[in-house]
Amino acid sequence: MRGENSAEREALIISQGDFLIERHTARAMGAAHWHDHVEINLLLKGQMTYLFNGRQEHVEAGRLVLFWAAIPHQTIEVTPDTPLVCIYLPLVDFLALPINRKVRQSIMQGRFLNEMQPQPANTILIPQWVQEWQEGDTVRQQLIADEVKLRVRRLILDTADEHGSSARKSLATPAGPAVHRAEMLTDLINTHYARPLSMPALAELAGIHPSTANKIFRDVLGISVNEYLTRYRLARAMQRLADTEEPILQIGYSCGFASVSRFYDVFKQRTGTTPKQFRASFERK
Repeated sequence: MRGENSAEREALIISQGDFLIERHTARAMGAAHWHDHVEINLLLKGQMTYLFNGRQEHVEAGRLVLFWAAIPHQTIEVTPDTPLVCIYLPLVDFLALPINRKVRQSIMQGRFLNEMQPQPANTILIPQWVQEWQEGDTVRQQLIADEVKLRVRRLILDTADEHGSSARKSLATPAGPAVHRAEMLTDLINTHYARPLSMPALAELAGIHPSTANKIFRDVLGISVNEYLTRYRLARAMQRLADTEEPILQIGYSCGFASVSRFYDVFKQRTGTTPKQFRASFERK
């Protein structure tokens, strides 16, 4: 069990968007959470089920998973006393990787990458990273970060030819009605995020009363529909700032922000930088 000071220090690193690798005992979470990283997880034994983007994703030991952690996620079922390694890769570092663009975009749009087969090497190498990260100097820590990026590139290369990981049947238990409705709402947001999308309009598309839709969303994902919509729009804007040379004004409007000031305010509030500064820092990297 990690000490309180260690946990607080790791929480601070995550909140600041820095690279981190740590190991702890996995537990079911009371609510979904999110942060500004691409997250890579490895179960060392047992099984667990994520609720990610309104869907259940079942994970077995030895298989790396990767997802865009700005999308709300939550562990809902975990084998007792299950050791879990979590790697938090800053978004800018992920976007800078020379990887398949379509796969990268699909991750930014909510794809959950899950290795098809357990890899024995994972359970040897990755715990070693944890130990060296905790005990090593800055030079060794940088080496580990570089090795993680190479491993991510291999994971994405291995899955680049898959025909939609989200289309594979989940091995989890069947979802309840609330999860199915939340899944429908996230699908609608993911499809219609670029247009003006009020809560009543979204509920009408889903065939659900607005108050019911918002309650379901909060119960399943732990946030409001509007909060999810804002985060999804922001994630798409960040992806396009990194992937394209489109004018920033055009990106803001085409990602559903009603005005330039609204786009800049949300971007600055959520990322600590402006869209222009974000693009410039990515180009330098």
